[in-house]
Amino acid sequence: MRIQQPINSGFSASSTTSDVLNNIDINGKIALITGGYSGLGYEATKALAEAGVHVVVGARNIESASNELRKLNNITLLPLDLADIRSVRMLAAYIHANKYHFDYVICNAGVMASPEKRVGPGWESQFAINHIGHYVLVNLIWNNIRSGGRVVCVSSAGHHNSPIRWDDIQFIRGYDKWAAYAQSKTANILFALQLDNYGKNRGIRAFSLHPGKIFTPLQRHLSYEEMAKEGWMDINGTPIDPTFKSPAQGAATEVWAATSPALNGLGGLYCEDCDIARPASDYTEPFTGVCEYAIDPSEALKLWNFTANLTGVSAFAAK
Repeated sequence: MRIQQPINSGFSASSTTSDVLNNIDINGKIALITGGYSGLGYEATKALAEAGVHVVVGARNIESASNELRKLNNITLLPLDLADIRSVRMLAAYIHANKYHFDYVICNAGVMASPEKRVGPGWESQFAINHIGHYVLVNLIWNNIRSGGRVVCVSSAGHHNSPIRWDDIQFIRGYDKWAAYAQSKTANILFALQLDNYGKNRGIRAFSLHPGKIFTPLQRHLSYEEMAKEGWMDINGTPIDPTFKSPAQGAATEVWAATSPALNGLGGLYCEDCDIARPASDYTEPFTGVCEYAIDPSEALKLWNFTANLTGVSAFAAK
């Protein structure tokens, strides 16, 4: 069992992407970032590109992404709709054909608390976009990830609100947007855990993380009233929660997890505030640390096999 304990990284909740990349030479590396043109994804793309990394950005809206990234150098923009497995397959085929080999794959794109929607063969959309799409992409490009590379999955403290709902994963018996989001974020953690188990013999490690609370387009499905009820802002839309991070602080943990030499030899771990998180049971504060069900190896393998059967995709033989 991997040890969920901080390594005293020297960083904190207030650290930025620039802070975690300071004194690290990653010039010439290649990264793939899903949704790397908006919110935290943009901040991660910007920081890595400015550090000399060639960043391939998978974007659902190419026109919007092109406009957002126009001032950055060292960027390749490619179409990717994680809700459409055909689109995922097309991106993977392009990556194969053009012989890309990645040092970092950051599964950053996602949706939160969205209205009920079915995609593909009837999959619940948050589970499909946040988990299934990334699962299929990483498996299809597995041989395009270099030995020594890392896969980073952006999860959330929201995973505290739900384990995997094995009796109704697709919310057939009634939809709850927050429970659906929470389940998908638990899935991100379990996916990274099992992927690390499969990949470590090749030197490919995987991590998951909570970026913190940040105002980004991720909140686009929430009204001011809902966010006021959560205590994030007042009814006029003015932020009032002092624990919210800036986008550069929010993206720092995913950039740190992808690049930090302090994580060499480690993997399968959930991070927050640019360090490894403790189990949730170690804290008295709610929504802090990682829940036991999200780092349970048996749950991780069960979810992997479930998703492999659902999609017909796996880079690894069933165990």
